[in-house]
Amino acid sequence: MTKDKSPMDQAIKETSIKNGKYLTFSLEQEEYGIGILKVKEIIGMMPITSVPRTPRFVKGVINLRGKVIPIVDLRAKFGMESIPYTERTCIIVVEIDSKDATVLIGIVVDAVSEVLNIHGDEIEDTPAFGTHLDTEYIMGMAKTEGGVKILLNIDRVLSIKEIQNIQGVM
Repeated sequence: MTKDKSPMDQAIKETSIKNGKYLTFSLEQEEYGIGILKVKEIIGMMPITSVPRTPRFVKGVINLRGKVIPIVDLRAKFGMESIPYTERTCIIVVEIDSKDATVLIGIVVDAVSEVLNIHGDEIEDTPAFGTHLDTEYIMGMAKTEGGVKILLNIDRVLSIKEIQNIQGVM
């Protein structure tokens, strides 16, 4: 017979999941973070091959050492204004756990900032922005000396259906 976990046990588990190292990056004027264990590599911008009939936020694919990697522009995914790429623009290759498999996807960001060690007590839950706003892709808000960093649950930035659609064209 298994014992149900108490709210305190659940809170400790959630805090330990959030506790750790995060790669931080910028989009517009905001700072975001992704758990470092999800990051496989950071590469400079390279030619992206467009794939017809994909969503606007899917920029296409790249050939990374013989592997075809789909590329998602986070600015477009988050509904931000498109800007020209600069010398600081880069692709972060992340590992996403989807329903069926683990998938490598490149995300285009304005600039990579640093790796931060963020403790669970520095992370607050995502505030309630309203009943109709989907924020399940936000893991929490990290309070740092430089302000607030939005911590992303990269597995939820794209929906399962979006991941399947991207896999379908690869």
